[in-house]
This record gives sequence, structure tokens and C-alpha cells, in this order.
Amino acid sequence: MNNIREPKEAAAAFIEALRHSQCAVALTGAGVSTGSGIPDFRGPSGLYSKISPRTFEIDFFLSCPAEYYKIAVEHIHPLVDKKPNAAHFMLAQLEQKGLLKALITQNIDGLHDKAGSKNVIEFHGDVIRFFCTECEKPFDRMYIDRTVRENGIPKCDVCGGLIRPGVVFFGDPIPLEALYTARKFAMQADLFIALGSSLEVNPAASLALDAYRSGTRLMIINRGPTCLDSAAADRYEVDLTAFSEIVLQVI
Repeated sequence: MNNIREPKEAAAAFIEALRHSQCAVALTGAGVSTGSGIPDFRGPSGLYSKISPRTFEIDFFLSCPAEYYKIAVEHIHPLVDKKPNAAHFMLAQLEQKGLLKALITQNIDGLHDKAGSKNVIEFHGDVIRFFCTECEKPFDRMYIDRTVRENGIPKCDVCGGLIRPGVVFFGDPIPLEALYTARKFAMQADLFIALGSSLEVNPAASLALDAYRSGTRLMIINRGPTCLDSAAADRYEVDLTAFSEIVLQVI
């Protein structure tokens, strides 16, 4: 495992690996969005230092929707107001130049789309779209936030059903299309890049392991250890924003 810590050296090695790859696929985690002012989950100032991890469990949402939405309006919904950072723009540029085939993200903030990435697989859904759990009528965040402030629990104006966010809660199944497409790309890749993820949450983290077991070159770019460091052919311990800014200048 080549553990590079200097952003310039890491950027040069990263670009060289991409240019020698025929099918590079990236998996992004919360660390990609910290440069946009979005906290990660498990860090000292992470989201779990402010709210309980139980907030993201489907049983909690269904049993305590008013409490969930009270937390969400303050801590979760504002994620979509943030702007993409250099890491998001770098990944979008790599795709546009044909160096990156697909982008699988664990993030729910929608920032990859804002940055211009097209082939994005949102493994855990997003907090941009909402829908009725009964009739599946779609709703937008403006309606949800207004209804939460007025009534506590957003209900469908057609059938009265509970409205839920488009995120994949713990306990929810991964959407079949996202799961199938992500696994297909993971198995087709000759270079699998995990960025800003501790690779702790499955089944997303298992995509990197599946790629590695199929003989794919695994590259990890993250601040802090991950669960698959020992399997990585390349390990870059760098600040993602500085690293991404250098890559953007070179490509």
C-alpha cells in the first residue's frame, strides 16, 4: 500500500492511474462534502455529535415522525442549500473528460448533481425529494418545511398519508436500480476509487470490497483510517479540497 500524504504527489499519482484506466469508478462519502461546510457523521464535530444516529433509522422515523422532522428541518434539510466544493467539481470534470465512468455516492446532499456530474448513483437517496408513503405523490422541500412549522407532521394533501424524505434510512432496502447499477460498475471497474469515506457503512462499503476481490485496483483517498486500508493498492492521506484543487489545475 502506497500511503501518500502530500497533495501534489497524490494528485500526480491519481491522474496517472486514471489515464491508464479503461473503467474508473468512484465512491464518495461524507468527507467529500465537508469542504462545503457539511459536517461528516463520526468526526469530533460531526453530525452525530449534535443528533442521535437513531435519527436515520426507519423505525424512528415511522414511530416519531414529528420528532424526526423537527430535527431534519434544523440539521438535515439545510444540506441542500450548500454549494459544491473543489472535490465535487473535480469529479464532474473527470467525468466530462472521459476519465471517470460512474460516480456512486453515499451522500444525500445532491451536490454532485449541482457540480455537473451526470452519471451519479445516489446509493442512499437524497433529501431533496419527498413523497407520500401511501399514494407516492411527490412533494418539495418548501412544502415540507412550511407544513412542519405549522403542523409538526407533513401529511399528503390528497390522501392524508405520511410524507417521507427520499433518503434511504437504516432499515430501508437500497433501491434495486441503484444497487444493481452500482454493483455492475463496481465489477466492471479496473480502478475503484473511494473518496472521503471511512468505508464503515454497508452495503455501500461492500462495493469497494467486491471490486477488490474481483481483482480491481482499489484506491482510497481519505483523511483518517478506513476499514479497507489493508486492501488498497494506493492510499492517499490528504486534505480533499487541496488535493482536488491541484487535480483541477492539471486536468
